[in-house]
Amino acid sequence: MAGTLSALGIVAATAVLSVGLVTAGSAAVAGQRLASAADSAALAAADTASGAEIGVPCDRAAEVAATFGAVVSSCALDGLIATVSVTGTFLRWQTTASARAGPPQ
Repeated sequence: MAGTLSALGIVAATAVLSVGLVTAGSAAVAGQRLASAADSAALAAADTASGAEIGVPCDRAAEVAATFGAVVSSCALDGLIATVSVTGTFLRWQTTASARAGPPQ
């Protein structure tokens, strides 16, 4: 009987640890996806500001961010350099990522 209880305890602890590790891994993936959304949105805004794309830079950034399931929370242009912040949700938490893009130097 004691061996059965010990085995059940080990299985339960392993299950709890596994759920925690999967959640942490999922959070890391969501963070990288949000960073990619910010990078892509900033590049789209900078390309539009430079004339390589047609449209309004911050509107274009919002379109690109939306393809990642993110929302642009701020978009600023300084000449041809775009700084974009995007917001996304992981589980119940809102997270933000920022990126800056412009012409090559």
